[in-house]
Amino acid sequence: MTTERTEDYLKAIDTVIEKKGYSQVKDIARFLNVSPSSVTGMFKKLTKEGYINYEKYGGVTLTPEGKKLARSTKEKYSVLHEFLILLGVDEVTADDDACKMEHAVTLQTLEKLTKFSEFVNSKEEMPKFFLHFKEFCEKGEISDCKKKDKTISLDKQTRKACK
Repeated sequence: MTTERTEDYLKAIDTVIEKKGYSQVKDIARFLNVSPSSVTGMFKKLTKEGYINYEKYGGVTLTPEGKKLARSTKEKYSVLHEFLILLGVDEVTADDDACKMEHAVTLQTLEKLTKFSEFVNSKEEMPKFFLHFKEFCEKGEISDCKKKDKTISLDKQTRKACK
């Protein structure tokens, strides 16, 4: 099993290579805001584990296994980030939280979040429940339900009144 640190490094290497076409110790040190010696130490570990190809004083490339893990981690981040933004979380917090969550989320949960986001984003208009959720977040209160509105509330008593 990989560590969060391993996934972060692989994701950083992949991102830098996508932007620059290549990656070196100094690029990753800058990207992750760590010392070059920390990067060199991690590169040795990642080479031993078969995730990267690294030449001292040269560049670094991802092995097929390293690329697969990097892309998987980036996909998790992307789905989580999008979901948090959908919930109304601000960009900076969504970025921080998605970075933390990407290491712990299960495949089953990720698949459900992906499907949920795809479903919501496939609609031309924001679904009604999101408008109610936004109002709930802003006011801290659940709107009264009108029978003709068919709004589904979070509490059982109001839900019964809506039927």
